[in-house]
Amino acid sequence: MSSVQQSPSSSSPHSYLGWVRDLVFAVAVSLFIILFLYQPVRVEGTSMVPMLQDQDRLFINKLAYKVGPIHHGDVVVFHYPRDLSKSYIKRVIAVPGDRLRIEHGQVFVNDKTLPEPYVPSRYADERSLPEEKIGPDDFFVMGDHRSISSDSRDFGPVGRNLIYGKAAFVYWPFTEAGVVH
Repeated sequence: MSSVQQSPSSSSPHSYLGWVRDLVFAVAVSLFIILFLYQPVRVEGTSMVPMLQDQDRLFINKLAYKVGPIHHGDVVVFHYPRDLSKSYIKRVIAVPGDRLRIEHGQVFVNDKTLPEPYVPSRYADERSLPEEKIGPDDFFVMGDHRSISSDSRDFGPVGRNLIYGKAAFVYWPFTEAGVVH
């Protein structure tokens, strides 16, 4: 046999305490997620076009690199080495120990041409960079819109200690929502 228990009147002190308890719990869970797992950020600029547009909103995974390695091709968020109050978002091109060179816009990692399907030809450039070996705690990052991106070609490799998140998911605008590749 089923039974139904009548809920207390919505004006009783117990219902207010339950509502406050639920609200405090929801805020605590939200703060935990934002502080330790995922953080919402807004893209400012067009250096990652076409993957990310100016003013896109996305979540970054703040835990990804605390428990796992940074890989070639990851889109990372880091403190700008020349002004730690600013954050940049770029793609990892070379990791510690890699040898990197750029010849007229073509990127070579460990003497192999880097396939870059995320860089449309209209966003490519002709810049060159002599070969360099990436340091043990450094990462070479570049924007996908090569002709306008300020990246490791300008400010050098980014230290591991400056990278604090991995771009995970675009949530706004809704028409562009999806996983960041």
